[in-house]
Amino acid sequence: MTKKTEDFGVLLQEYFTQIPAIDSLIEGSIISISNGAVRIDINGLIVGIVRGQELFAESPEYANVQVGDTVQATVVEQENENGEMELSFRIAGHQKIWEKLAEQLEKETVIEAKIVHANKGGLMMKVCGIDGFMPVSQLAPDNYPRVPGGDKNRILEQLQKLIGQTLQVKILDIQRNDEKLIVSEKAVWEDAQKSILDEYTIGDIVEGEISALTSFGAFIKFGQNLEGLIHISEIVWQRIDHPKDVLKIGDKVKAQIIDLNKSKIYLSVKRLKDDPWKTVKDTYQEGQKVEGTIHKIEPFGLMVKLDDHIHGLAHISEVSNSPVHDVTQLKEMFSIGEVKTFEIITIDPTEHRLGLRVDGVKRANSAKKPEKKVEKEESETTNE
Repeated sequence: MTKKTEDFGVLLQEYFTQIPAIDSLIEGSIISISNGAVRIDINGLIVGIVRGQELFAESPEYANVQVGDTVQATVVEQENENGEMELSFRIAGHQKIWEKLAEQLEKETVIEAKIVHANKGGLMMKVCGIDGFMPVSQLAPDNYPRVPGGDKNRILEQLQKLIGQTLQVKILDIQRNDEKLIVSEKAVWEDAQKSILDEYTIGDIVEGEISALTSFGAFIKFGQNLEGLIHISEIVWQRIDHPKDVLKIGDKVKAQIIDLNKSKIYLSVKRLKDDPWKTVKDTYQEGQKVEGTIHKIEPFGLMVKLDDHIHGLAHISEVSNSPVHDVTQLKEMFSIGEVKTFEIITIDPTEHRLGLRVDGVKRANSAKKPEKKVEKEESETTNE
């Protein structure tokens, strides 16, 4: 083998090792634009061509390219029938967008996303031309569908009203291989909330408007578009079944901030009022006979309203001289709204509990309670 033959072999080997692989991103200079095709010089090594659907711009930078411009493209085929490398702007633009999105995830950048579709789990979004998804849980409070009972069909109806809107979002997660993009409007809202929350401390009293009612509490809007939760146990001192029993949307209320957890605000209305249980023994004593209104019938007994603030329980074992086994029997014997005479048998101001017995029922029934208490203590000991 001659030296020239050896040199040619080396050059040929170097040439093939320098040819970009399929799917790789290359950079080159545009040398011609004609007949629906763009030709690109790739480091003087080979000419690449972009044509057909691969010309469709996925990014604005490809919309007005000119001869001499340096551009990036993706290798689709190393050599076509004319000895040119087949390239794609479309795929390159797609790749560059994913790279940009990854950078925005790292920097926690706020970006715009348009809602294009809704399902029961959340919203389909267009983010820089890429399909993304926002779970319902990642909507900001203003857009979150607060539907009583969590009815998924009604939630979907609320979500569908958002289609066409553009929201400010942050990227939560990117799975490039699966082309999955998760975004959050709530994250943007939380950032804004944090900066405003610096003005508040635990113990502050705020005034606002009830914006939503759920089974677990009431939401109140106050200050600079802040929203906090008043848990059902923090609305009034007495027990209620639902916040709507004492509040309605639009009510103006004062509340005290009792916890600030990152962007979450927890408030209390009842703590701005004196605890009526502190003075309960000034009004009621054990052994006293009182009139009370039955306001709820539970499997374990009767919930009885003695006044606007103090409620008591007549245990199922304290309502009749004959054994009562279930709530069906209770409902046959008593009715909601009925006024009866009761005897107060226990008062526990610390636990906000007052035990009652229907007047005329023999005290012997109360002997069942200590047995229950022993069982409970044994259970607690076992769990430990």
